[in-house]
Amino acid sequence: MAELGRVPLCDPAALLPTGFWAAVAVWLERPQVANKRLCGARTEARGSAFRPRAQPEKGPRPGQGPGLEGHDAGERGQASPEGEPGLGPRAGREGDVSAADLDSLWDRVSQSLVHDNPEMLAFLSGPALDSQPEAPQKLDLVLRTVIPKASPHCPLTEPKKELVVQDVANGSVTFLPLEEDDEGNLEVKMSNVYQLRLHHSEGEWFISVLIFCPERWHSDGIVYPKPTWLGEELLSKLARWAVENRKSEFKSTLSLVSILRYSRMYQELKEKYRDMVKVWPEVTDPEKFVYEDVAIATYLLILWEEERAEMGVTTKQSFVDLGCGNGLLVHILSNEGHPGRGIDVRRRKIWDMYGPRTQLEEGSITPSDKTLFPGVDWLIGNHSDELTPWIPVIAARSSYTCRFFVLPCCFFDFVGRYRRRQSRKTQYREYLDFVLEVGLSCGFHMEEDCLRIPSTKRVCLIGKSRTYLPSAEVWMDEQRTRYLHSRQGHPQSSPAEGHAPSIPQVAAHDADHQDSHRTFDLEAEGMPDGRAAEGGAAPAPGLWMPGFCPREKAERVRNCAALPRDFIDQVVLQVANLLLDGKKLNTGSSEDGSPKTWNGGGSLSLAEVAAELNPETLQRLKCECGGLQTLLRNSHQVFEVRNGRVHIRDWRQEVQREKPPEAKRSLPAEVFKTRICWFFTHHPDGCPLPAARCPFAHGPEELRPSQPLKKQRQA
Repeated sequence: MAELGRVPLCDPAALLPTGFWAAVAVWLERPQVANKRLCGARTEARGSAFRPRAQPEKGPRPGQGPGLEGHDAGERGQASPEGEPGLGPRAGREGDVSAADLDSLWDRVSQSLVHDNPEMLAFLSGPALDSQPEAPQKLDLVLRTVIPKASPHCPLTEPKKELVVQDVANGSVTFLPLEEDDEGNLEVKMSNVYQLRLHHSEGEWFISVLIFCPERWHSDGIVYPKPTWLGEELLSKLARWAVENRKSEFKSTLSLVSILRYSRMYQELKEKYRDMVKVWPEVTDPEKFVYEDVAIATYLLILWEEERAEMGVTTKQSFVDLGCGNGLLVHILSNEGHPGRGIDVRRRKIWDMYGPRTQLEEGSITPSDKTLFPGVDWLIGNHSDELTPWIPVIAARSSYTCRFFVLPCCFFDFVGRYRRRQSRKTQYREYLDFVLEVGLSCGFHMEEDCLRIPSTKRVCLIGKSRTYLPSAEVWMDEQRTRYLHSRQGHPQSSPAEGHAPSIPQVAAHDADHQDSHRTFDLEAEGMPDGRAAEGGAAPAPGLWMPGFCPREKAERVRNCAALPRDFIDQVVLQVANLLLDGKKLNTGSSEDGSPKTWNGGGSLSLAEVAAELNPETLQRLKCECGGLQTLLRNSHQVFEVRNGRVHIRDWRQEVQREKPPEAKRSLPAEVFKTRICWFFTHHPDGCPLPAARCPFAHGPEELRPSQPLKKQRQA
């Protein structure tokens, strides 16, 4: 036995020893949080037993049937992949293990420890072995499968099974690796046995990591890292988690699907569609959107695969993606054999690249009797913005068998923006609860899961089945109507007098989803029940709620690029003047060449800069995404913004840097000398670089005509 490391714990909130077991639960159920080479872990079975004794008494063997306390296959024996019971059995789950199997396994293990391996029994029991109390000591057992992450550079390591023995009374948890013998029975491997232990000595808490047999430890670099990793990386994370007084508002990732199946399929689809990154014609980040949609498609494909297994059918589900944006999710699902289509008010350039099999339609969606999909199995709302709360309603009214999947992003009510109603939750959690409430009010059993996508908004909500029988459909729809009417009285953002609703302003707040924001047009619609709509429009029969107003078809550019040039130049000069301590800037020509001394100016926070601008300028900037900061970042020839502070850019340092900023890392030849150097024209000391080294023109004689950039596309 060897102790790999020991860490003292500072516990001002008095969270220990409970905090230790919370940290163990993270490593047990979500090991990928610490070990990035893992995809996750699947809990196969849970139970409890008694600690084996070195001198077993007559009667039932320790750990045999009576020791396991009522965890049958229908209860915690079929826990979710993340170890969360209560989700119910799912068809297609690999390696289901009943509590009876766990009973049998522990019976063999405990007898082997008592009769054949007293050293490991002593390791398992720890300091409590010598005391041998009269009453049997209870142990908690968990059988889990550790799933490595699939990678094209490393062949997929097979999942490994472990028997985890938690001794709460003794403050230890032991991980016993398992392997199959010649007869297919699981047996404990003598190598790679390790233990996490909580100590309390002289008023101080410690966590340690121990290995049973260091000389027999075999590291595969994935499931079983090197001992130094356990003693340093894992131990430090456990020590931090044990004293963190923080509870997650969300479920563990991929709690509703098979993690092993997800890992394999995601890698397959990522390889299959990776070339989309090379030919991406949109202005958005290709890697983010391609791999995010691949991950969402993977999740849906596995969810639908397991649903078909549960229902005993082979026909693949149909779908409609409402607000499909770039259409990549529709393209992947269609290519994988699911009939479906996507609808969005604005056509994207990339639509032409998908081919005829991918059905994408340019059109508007307004929730009404005319926007139902009775022949569709699933409705999808992937960052569907103002349609998000409506999708459960549309699905419920389309048909009794229609299901839905939504991935909420921006916060919309049925009409306008969603307004917070309590401060005890985060805004995101409160909005998710609102959409859950909508689904329940529409008669769905609601499920929640967390996706593995590069986004801060990654919780999806799913409505797969109904809370009522088909015969109660008429009554249920009356309840939906009452719920919608009740929501009309809730406070919401209202358009300014004489102006259109501010939905584009809402969507523009999140630059991470600038293309995934779905846009919808609104044809002339009126108010139902014969009530006159605002402006005197005629009533529209079948409209479910008055006032719904999606964004315009043409998205307004709100990144300061559309501001008048003279306004931008005025702000740039004013901010530069502030940074240069009020030196009067030269607005004419300056001498060519590199000056000996050059005033680089000081730095100011964004708040300090804003305080010096007049109210009219600030108000104009507030109408743009990011406001003042966006304008300054756009003027990257003059400024750089670091950690919220504004600096004059020194191009001498830019040239000397081994790794220049991303914006300058690969400056195409077509842009050299196509713009006048701001420093040459305006800075009191001129440009810090000689003309030959400066990428901008030092005077009109150096100016070259602008040429369109050539996109480098690879086949």
